[in-house]
Amino acid sequence: MDILLHPTYFPSIAQCVALVQAEKVVFEVCDNYQKQTYRNRMSIYGAQGKSSLTVPVVYSQKNRQRYENILISNDEKWQDLHWKSIQSAYSSSPFFEFYEHDLLPLFSEESTHLMDFNFKCLDAVLECLQHEIKIQKTTEFELNPIEKRDYRYLVNHRKETEQPFQPYVQVFDDKHGFIPNLSILDLIFNEGPNALLYLEKQQLPQ
Repeated sequence: MDILLHPTYFPSIAQCVALVQAEKVVFEVCDNYQKQTYRNRMSIYGAQGKSSLTVPVVYSQKNRQRYENILISNDEKWQDLHWKSIQSAYSSSPFFEFYEHDLLPLFSEESTHLMDFNFKCLDAVLECLQHEIKIQKTTEFELNPIEKRDYRYLVNHRKETEQPFQPYVQVFDDKHGFIPNLSILDLIFNEGPNALLYLEKQQLPQ
């Protein structure tokens, strides 16, 4: 099965379920940028519960902008803030130390374009999962794609669909319970080499 996905900032577990179960993944690169989506944010599980980390971007509401042209705003040290937040949330997880050196360059080397940065994050995720996929990119925008299952809706942060995923042990679940469908980093840090098997066993609502 071929699927259609958006490249996002450390994709959600739902996106990764779709990704690892697909025969081929086609990434949407011909769309216009939309605010308040997972294109520039991810959700993690900290001591206070679920929280969002957002990559600041240079964006004008007056004109439609192609996603591929969106620039990251590097005026503030957002990378330091995000990495410290990730460390605070996951330093005591079973596999944080195992993966942190593979991920740290993403938070120490400056990137200019959001989409390019998101593809770098995807490469790092696939390396952590030890999983290879066949990747293509769109050449034009299709509102109703043919011969591909459309999972682009998974990028929507405000209209997120509840996912019936199996619980796994999370660092702060004794305080706030199990929180499903966070960033894939949550699964990787908590499950390590078992993360890929977990993704292969989950099902997305059809």
